[in-house]
Amino acid sequence: MKIARILTATASALLVTLALSACENAVTPGSAPKVDPETAKIGLLLPDSVTARYENADKPYFAAELKSLCPRCKLLYANADGDASKQQQQAESMLAQGVSVLVLDPFDSEAAASIAADAQSNGIPVISYDRLVNSEHLDYYISFDNEKVGKLQAQALVEKLRADDKGKGDHGILMLNGSPTDNNASLFKKGAHEVIDKSGYKLLAEYDTPGWDPAKAQDWVTGQITQYGDRIDGIYAANDVLAGAAIASLKAADVSPIRPVIGQDAELAAIQRILAGDQYMTVYKAIQPEAEKAAQLAVALTKREHPEGETMVRVAGTDIPSFLLSVTPVRANNVEDTVVKDKFYGPNTVAKICTDYKSACAEHGIG
Repeated sequence: MKIARILTATASALLVTLALSACENAVTPGSAPKVDPETAKIGLLLPDSVTARYENADKPYFAAELKSLCPRCKLLYANADGDASKQQQQAESMLAQGVSVLVLDPFDSEAAASIAADAQSNGIPVISYDRLVNSEHLDYYISFDNEKVGKLQAQALVEKLRADDKGKGDHGILMLNGSPTDNNASLFKKGAHEVIDKSGYKLLAEYDTPGWDPAKAQDWVTGQITQYGDRIDGIYAANDVLAGAAIASLKAADVSPIRPVIGQDAELAAIQRILAGDQYMTVYKAIQPEAEKAAQLAVALTKREHPEGETMVRVAGTDIPSFLLSVTPVRANNVEDTVVKDKFYGPNTVAKICTDYKSACAEHGIG
């Protein structure tokens, strides 16, 4: 009996010890789990592969800054390839792997709210990157002033039409908007409408492009050319991928002269089109400081530091500390002073722009 009592007491003590240990290691909802900031895992979730900047700029800039700040930290990376369900699975995988911070650029701003909620319920802070997640479960938001982007685009188009004395009578503008599931697209659209609606120019038609799909955008523009023909005097495109699709439609229909088309993101192909005279303008968003700031915030959060935001953005009834970076309109006359000066496409920026566009570059003093 004495031996039995000893064994029972020993087992009870062991159970208490195990229970205490489990409590120490359990994640309390809303509180960050203990991590070694020197070896933390940082998750970066990007939305699609259609937009060239994500693989060519955002990811490498983020990775380089993370390595500089925390050489032993591990980057977990995934691209949703334009699939909200896939992004959800990628986020769940990262949480299962013990990620310490999630940097989330949502493909679908509404659907990604569940990712943010899941992360924070497990004590994992979330940085909404470039596109705003429609959720109160965010620690930071970093992007650009996206309404201003739309305004700059529309202002450039309206000014061009006025300078060319176009857009009169039954002539007007096509609006090729971004994805209806992307909060940024709604901000671009809002900013553009504020300018176009007051401009006096007729809005012939507009289209919200599902998933930013250039094929769908091109099909729509082709249909509008069939319907409106020479009445189309300019096209607002929400980004450079859609601008490229619109220009492809105009060329396929032998529209001449090419109508002014505006985009944004300062993609390499867009800059080349601008120098060649096919695209009128784009908006330059310095992605390197955006990506680097996101990496800096992620590293700070692993150390349980919470830097103060530069502004507050209200989402889902909550004010989120935010950083909104400035943007610059780019036309042929300031390519040299923007993307070339900043080596936006890497150390061989000029070569990348000019190899197949030597005469256009020479005309604008680039090279």
